[in-house]
Amino acid sequence: MKPTNMPEQVSYVKEAFKEPLNIWALVICVALSVFAATAASDFGVLAWLAYWMPLVLGGAGEVLYLSTLPNTAQYRRTVDERMRRKQLAEMDRNRRELINRFDPREREAVEYLSWLKNQIYSNYQKFTHSLELPDHVRKLDHMWNKYVDFLDTYRRRKHHMRAINRQTIQNQIQQTERSIATAPDDDTRRLYATNLEFLQLRLKTYDDMERSIKRVEAQLQSIESFFGLVNDQVVTMPGPEHLSSIDFDSLLSSIEMTRQILDETAPILSQLDSAESSSAEPFRPPIAQRH
Repeated sequence: MKPTNMPEQVSYVKEAFKEPLNIWALVICVALSVFAATAASDFGVLAWLAYWMPLVLGGAGEVLYLSTLPNTAQYRRTVDERMRRKQLAEMDRNRRELINRFDPREREAVEYLSWLKNQIYSNYQKFTHSLELPDHVRKLDHMWNKYVDFLDTYRRRKHHMRAINRQTIQNQIQQTERSIATAPDDDTRRLYATNLEFLQLRLKTYDDMERSIKRVEAQLQSIESFFGLVNDQVVTMPGPEHLSSIDFDSLLSSIEMTRQILDETAPILSQLDSAESSSAEPFRPPIAQRH
């Protein structure tokens, strides 16, 4: 699906100024000015007029050009479409770089789903004799992009989960609770209580991440199954209207819900990513756990 919003505020005046024809017009004005001044160098005032006349006329023409063209609806639509194509190309390049970082099994899943999507498009056009794809079928592009994003989130969170031992955190909680009960004074007890809060938060974070991973895994499987369903329906459909019975919006709603759930835990993952990238030393267990 094409993005409907521009990624940033577009300066239509700036875009109009950068148009190749405008740049060439400015270069020609300067060249004419230099040429005229050189040719009339022996005529005093005429040389001065010959030098400035092309520049003045060119400047006036530039002001008129920049005050009219950027304000026309047709030019703005042209610039918007150009920016959208640029944005799509950038998004596609970034997504390809992301996919290249996947392991072979993950890349295979992504490429298969992409192949299946293209098969659906090709079969739909072949069986319906249509050159255009309906909007609801085009939603598969958005679903495929989300599949790649979810798969990236899934693999990174699984990586973090493998570095955390839930049982170890539970053992530390139990040990800290015993330390609180046997603390020799209130100050020491408060320190143990603070540590207990941190450990309990770590345990909650672990459980939240585990739930989010299961959610993403289920979402990935539902997208894969949906693509298979649409492909089956396209091959066997008696007419184009048959695809209207497939609930595209239901899957899109679940995708959006999954994205919101992931956004809630995204700050936690970002902190883990930062800690992982900035830490040059291997993980060391707490002092109390080394003995």
